[in-house]
Amino acid sequence: MAKLLLKLQRYFRRKPVRFFTLLALYLAAGSLVFLHSGFSGEPTVPGSPRSPAAAEGPGLPYLGVMQLSRGFKAEATMPAGPRRHGPWFKSTSREPSERGKSRDNGGTRSRALRGRSGREKEEDRARYIGCYEDNTRRRTLRGMSFFDYKKMTVFRCQDNCAERGYLYAGLEFGAECYCGHKIQASNASESECNMECKGERSNTCGGINRLSIYRLELAQESARRYGSAIFRGCFRRPENVSIALPASQLMLNMSVDKCVDFCTEKEFPLAALAGTTCRCGFPSTLFPLHEREDEQLCAHKCAAEEFESCGSDEFLLVYQTQVQDNRCMDRRFLPSRAKQLVALASFPGAGNTWARHLIELATGFYTGSYYFDGSLYNKGFKGERDHWRSGRTICIKTHESGQKEIESFDSAILLIRNPYKALMAEFNRKYGGHIGFAAHAHWKGK
Repeated sequence: MAKLLLKLQRYFRRKPVRFFTLLALYLAAGSLVFLHSGFSGEPTVPGSPRSPAAAEGPGLPYLGVMQLSRGFKAEATMPAGPRRHGPWFKSTSREPSERGKSRDNGGTRSRALRGRSGREKEEDRARYIGCYEDNTRRRTLRGMSFFDYKKMTVFRCQDNCAERGYLYAGLEFGAECYCGHKIQASNASESECNMECKGERSNTCGGINRLSIYRLELAQESARRYGSAIFRGCFRRPENVSIALPASQLMLNMSVDKCVDFCTEKEFPLAALAGTTCRCGFPSTLFPLHEREDEQLCAHKCAAEEFESCGSDEFLLVYQTQVQDNRCMDRRFLPSRAKQLVALASFPGAGNTWARHLIELATGFYTGSYYFDGSLYNKGFKGERDHWRSGRTICIKTHESGQKEIESFDSAILLIRNPYKALMAEFNRKYGGHIGFAAHAHWKGK
């Protein structure tokens, strides 16, 4: 035996490459033996005689094709307790048939989401409506639109449309997003909305001239817009409706845009849809818009539009038009000459101009000035142009402090402000105007 070992030693001294090759083969063989002892061998099919469930008996649940090592097999036979393993271990109490069903259902669900089947898809902020036709000359959704040919996703489109108050969000050609308040086209086959989103391969973003449309569930209904009009809500009809909403017209083919256009033309800020009647008016004590009703009470379809609500005789659906409510903005000169001259007196920078603005809005009459300031006249202070003794203004701005100037007025409104703030405001006005600021260089002088 010793002679044999000596011969091998001499052989490998002459052939070191062969020695290292055999050593590597030996280590590889040892590793394979070790791995074989740790695993039970080839994968088995559930229910077959060689499956782990059959070998270990009914006490050991089947864990799929991934087999347990010896240590894990021992733990599996112990009473159930708090587990510390990964997520796939949590499903060990299921039967093989249940696991197969869950895998099948998961695959079906993911395929349904990708394919956008005919079922409506419920999401946190939107409900899938379906696939619709679109036309480059006459869009199905005619609100805002934007494109992103690299990162478009369903949620991004929905978020942009919802932020701007639209009712519907539609995706087309994998990268185009369209918003609108009504769908103005017919349905298309779901199979025609077959293009993946550019930024989200697992979802569908319409197709060629096809829109995947979602109905947005807005958190703030008051922010909803219809074109240029703002949705205000559903309200109960006021008692004196003909006084509260003086303008009205019967519209057999009622729609939101027809009523809004009618009230806009009549120069009213409110358009109220009452079934087949469109009413217009102003917010007032008779119709204050403070107590909103459940919107479902107004959910009566318009005669001319399938996807719009037009309210009823009892519950009105109200929109705010683009017409500005100028009842508190209209200002004019006094209808007759004032018997007394009222001074609006202050040190410069005390807030005289702002006080004039408030007085004019509260009374509807212009205020005058001891001075003529063209910039203020151009900003809407039309009383600035009148002579301060004309008597056509409700009060006259002045900063004069001499006895003669004071005695020129019959009464006065005196504005007092922190002297430091007044001085700072006057310095800014001198170099930056009434709403400007002095530059940094102006503060470095004497």
